[in-house]
Amino acid sequence: MDRQYIPIKSWSKENRPREKLQKEGIAALSTYELLAVLLRAGRVGESALDLARRILEDCHNDLNVLARMSVRDLRTKYKGVGVAKAAAIVVAMEVGRRRAMAAVDVTQSLCSSIEVFNYISPVLKDLDHEEFWVIYLNRSNRILRSERLSSGGMTGTVIDVRILFRKALEMKSNAIIIVHNHPSGSLCPSEYDKMMTAKIREAGKLLDVVLYDHLIVGGSSYFSFVDENLIHLPEVKIKKDKKIEKD
Repeated sequence: MDRQYIPIKSWSKENRPREKLQKEGIAALSTYELLAVLLRAGRVGESALDLARRILEDCHNDLNVLARMSVRDLRTKYKGVGVAKAAAIVVAMEVGRRRAMAAVDVTQSLCSSIEVFNYISPVLKDLDHEEFWVIYLNRSNRILRSERLSSGGMTGTVIDVRILFRKALEMKSNAIIIVHNHPSGSLCPSEYDKMMTAKIREAGKLLDVVLYDHLIVGGSSYFSFVDENLIHLPEVKIKKDKKIEKD
């Protein structure tokens, strides 16, 4: 190894990550040190901080890359990382995703595709498998609930339209927005995506539940069926800035 190995327990107390956290607060810790606290310990010849630094360097110091790693990925790639350490990292990344989503003020209306993306992307953009989500809205476009309807593999997921609309009716939802991710990062809708969009839209017409949009999330970008004129909404007007406004 390029760096001389010195066990953390041999460091001065003020430089140990956990002691530094207690004394100076969370903001005083670097990202390496935060990850070292999660790891708790390293392995023979490598401290927790050195292991944390190596993991982050492999991820190009990008937490979004780390967030896409599974427990199996971490265990396989890094000696000294077992189930407990890998699980701690994966759980921390998931808590961060859920916190980002919870931070959105759900009393606000979703009035454009970018607002929908900003709301839902924290839970979808880093996944290595495909998930299908539904956002249920009231008459004022405010969020009643958002939930995952199905989870699949790398290339697709199966959607049960009956369950989707059963929940919409139970919540007295007037409109829905459907969202799924493409783990590959591709934003091009498949023929299946188009078919399911049309099927859900037609079913919604019968039940008086409007499909406002279908978003495909690919990393930090998205594709909107409404923005690309693949869904036309006679029930609403769409401004030039792509905001949805009731008639």
